[in-house]
Amino acid sequence: MISAEKLYHGFLKIREERPLIHHITNAVTINDCANATLAVGASPVMADSPDETADMAAQASALVLNIGTLTEMSITAMIRAGQSANRCQVPVVFDPVGAGATPFRRQTVFRILDAVHPDIICGNMSEIKVLAGMKARTRGVDAGDRMDHAGKIARDLARRLGSVIAITGAADAVSDGRRTFILHNGVARLASVTGTGCMTDSLIAAFAGVLEDRLEAAVCGIMTMGLSGEKAEALLADADGIGTFKVRLFDAFSTLDAHDFSKGSVEDVRAKS
Repeated sequence: MISAEKLYHGFLKIREERPLIHHITNAVTINDCANATLAVGASPVMADSPDETADMAAQASALVLNIGTLTEMSITAMIRAGQSANRCQVPVVFDPVGAGATPFRRQTVFRILDAVHPDIICGNMSEIKVLAGMKARTRGVDAGDRMDHAGKIARDLARRLGSVIAITGAADAVSDGRRTFILHNGVARLASVTGTGCMTDSLIAAFAGVLEDRLEAAVCGIMTMGLSGEKAEALLADADGIGTFKVRLFDAFSTLDAHDFSKGSVEDVRAKS
């Protein structure tokens, strides 16, 4: 079981060690990812030239690869960085954004997976289903995808790929193939802010940079986003909208404490066969 104390210990460890998190990420959200990384106490670097990504990844504490805005240059940069990280045992967090939306995206996901071993893969249900070779909708929520089903998909894919699989949604399923957790924190308003998924990648990577257990890193990163969303929403006045919520969210990243982490809801489950 992952206790509130363990979650908070990981959070404090980020502030003590200030891990360097190398991002090759979504151009739409790159600034927010950098600021989220800083807010929890880690150090972001956003180097994306193929000429330096391998060298930068080798120096990092963790690497984020996010395919939100794809170009041939960014694919080359990701593969070079990912291979360097693998050689240097730097943990890799991979987000297959929109994996099934176009043939190009689908092909790119498997091209990267053929070249790089991610320690943690984080995506929504549709994206993870594409990786698992299952039928998936690229928009909306797949009917019948209960959390026990999500846990099974995460567990089975984790066993096949040898990576921690995190499926994010209204609740989140995380598995390393042996242990499976369902996380129940967060608020609906998070879905109205562009980039919360990308920022979650950054948070996971920050924890992966200081924790040996990759499953714990994924749980801690996702939980940090969920708890921060709850804390931000609790501070809103009736007249406040999404803009104020986003500011409060960043405030929460930087002010989470032991009491906040005590509200974490982590369910240890046996994913049903």
